Amino acid sequence: MRIALVTPAGPGTRNGNRHTALRWAAFLRKAGHRVDVSVQWSTAAPADAMLALHARRSHGSIKAFPRGKPLVVALTGTDIYRDIHESAEARESLELADRLIVLQPKALEELPKGLRSKASVVVQSSATRLRHSPVKGKFRICVIGHLRPEKDPMRALAALAHMDDRHIEVTHLGAPLDPSLGKEANAGMARDARYRWLGSVPHARALRWLASSHAMVISSRMEGGANVVCEALRIGVPVLASRVSGNVGLLGAGYAGYFPLEDDAALARLIRRAAGDRSFYRMLKRQIAKLRPSVAPASEARALLAAMSV
Repeated sequence: MRIALVTPAGPGTRNGNRHTALRWAAFLRKAGHRVDVSVQWSTAAPADAMLALHARRSHGSIKAFPRGKPLVVALTGTDIYRDIHESAEARESLELADRLIVLQPKALEELPKGLRSKASVVVQSSATRLRHSPVKGKFRICVIGHLRPEKDPMRALAALAHMDDRHIEVTHLGAPLDPSLGKEANAGMARDARYRWLGSVPHARALRWLASSHAMVISSRMEGGANVVCEALRIGVPVLASRVSGNVGLLGAGYAGYFPLEDDAALARLIRRAAGDRSFYRMLKRQIAKLRPSVAPASEARALLAAMSV
């Protein structure tokens, strides 16, 4: 088939949606399909099927696509945990779709019951060959995510205020999509030498930072099934995660590395335990290792191709 793959994340964008779109395009091309990736679909670009990321932001393309041709809509975190509950456009996209894709199993619980039967779970993957090799002499925490409110990106910086430990450091990667959060990050660096914000960096460099860290913090308020968590699982980096549905859907209810949402004191205690309790840290490593097969590229490709078989 000739597939129109629509994503609101344009060329050069360094975010999860763009990485997902390019990875899925590669899987589909390997299966013999022709794939055209665009920010918005045009009737001048004929297609046999559409795969659209983001129910609300891709609504115009979804609505314009001819009825009767296969239409698959992949739901992001903001779709699942906000937009489909508040946006008429997002809800219309759900109805128009022949098939829905969610990125972790707990997202199914957020869909209207009548639509769950047309939803498939496609857990994202990583093909990186990097292995966990944490830096010596310090305990490095990595935060990878653009600075926007949904990510609660300054929580790890706030956690440092509860710790006197000088060997613990936080390295933060991500563009200041919210300028006020960029100012907060700059102020944090001036206030605490243990915190470094490097801004937006190329994906390959971000993965190297991740592999050199002892643990990764993901403090998001909402997550559809974060790319960066899947990358941490692939590399073998313990994840310290806010206990929200999207993180629990990927890591499992029994995972030991959660902290309550927006609780920097609890995050500080979790970081200090990971840094100072060897048995706890080894347990996190074992739990991460058990999850690694779930983020294998072959598994994601099979699930995606099955979802596209409308």
